[in-house]
Amino acid sequence: MSQKTYSAKAGDIKRQWHVIDVSDKVLGRAASQIATLLKGKHKAIYTPSIDTGDHVVVINAEKVKVTGTKEQDKQYYRHSRAGFPGGLKITNLEKLRQRHPEDIVINAVRRMLPRNALGRQMMTKLKVYAGDTHPHAAQKPAAFEVEA
Repeated sequence: MSQKTYSAKAGDIKRQWHVIDVSDKVLGRAASQIATLLKGKHKAIYTPSIDTGDHVVVINAEKVKVTGTKEQDKQYYRHSRAGFPGGLKITNLEKLRQRHPEDIVINAVRRMLPRNALGRQMMTKLKVYAGDTHPHAAQKPAAFEVEA
C-alpha cells in the first residue's frame, strides 16, 4: 500500500509570531533563518507551493553586523523609471544604514525567498524596525534566538 504525499490546506496552517533581535548578529545568517520561518520550512506541514510560514518581527535592524569590508564595499543597485539609460542609482551599505537601516534586512531576506507571487506574499509577514520597540505586542510574539 502506497502512502500519499501530504499537502497542507489553508485550514491546517497555524501562524505564530516570532520576534528576533538582530543586534550584533551576522546579516546573512540571520536573514537565512528569518527566510526559513517565513517559508514555514521549520514545520512538519511544509508544502512548497503553499505559504505555511509564520509572522516575523525583526528589531534592532540598525545594529546588524556584516563581516569583512562589506560596510564600505557592498553595493545596492536600483533603477529610476524602469531601467532607463542613466537611471542607475548605487548606494553602499554604510549609507543605507544611515538612511534606511530596515532596508538592509528586508533586502537580504527578500533575496532568499522565491521570486514570484508566493515570495511576495511571504514578505508581507515580515516586519522590520530599526530600534528595539515594535507595535506588535498584542500578538504576543515569542522570542526567537538566531544561531551563530
